[in-house]
Amino acid sequence: MITPAPLAAQTNYQVRFGRGIDALQSVGAYADVVIWVDALPEPSGTDDLHEATGRRSANRGHDSHAHGWSELVGVPIIHADLTNRSAAAKWMLEKQVEAGDRVSVAVVAASDGVEDTLAAGSVIDALAALGIDFSSPEAAVVCASFTALKRAVGHLFSASIAGRALIAAHGEAGAQIVSDASGIDSQNSVVA
Repeated sequence: MITPAPLAAQTNYQVRFGRGIDALQSVGAYADVVIWVDALPEPSGTDDLHEATGRRSANRGHDSHAHGWSELVGVPIIHADLTNRSAAAKWMLEKQVEAGDRVSVAVVAASDGVEDTLAAGSVIDALAALGIDFSSPEAAVVCASFTALKRAVGHLFSASIAGRALIAAHGEAGAQIVSDASGIDSQNSVVA
């Protein structure tokens, strides 16, 4: 007898949403692909801001691998944020074309912070723009938060707890990282 997926997996829907490392298992493990959304790096306090400009801190990357990332064997995973949301959506569409059938996607926000919520919503919005829009209620709500606040993203990123922490830790360089991270579709590639 096959055990049905838990309700948290949102398997009735093509586009699903979850938050944090635990969602990699509760939502991601039941999807065909995962888009991990991490909008801002952690303020590491290191002198090497080149790592921070990658938009994903080494700590978050390490934690994600240690707490479930590597357990999603066979599930393609990419990193996305506001800057490459459309590229992530195009990647997802390519996976669907390759499969020749509808492919499910779990959009997983790294945290419950404002910046990750908005970035995840932006990815879901970009998916919908390509016709991948059979979204769970959870995904629809996050998407609506982005579409309603799209014009305020720059301010919300810099005023968020994570944005203020980066600016406090790195001054002008931190402010530039936050500004760059809020540039919608400023990048055209994804990181696997």
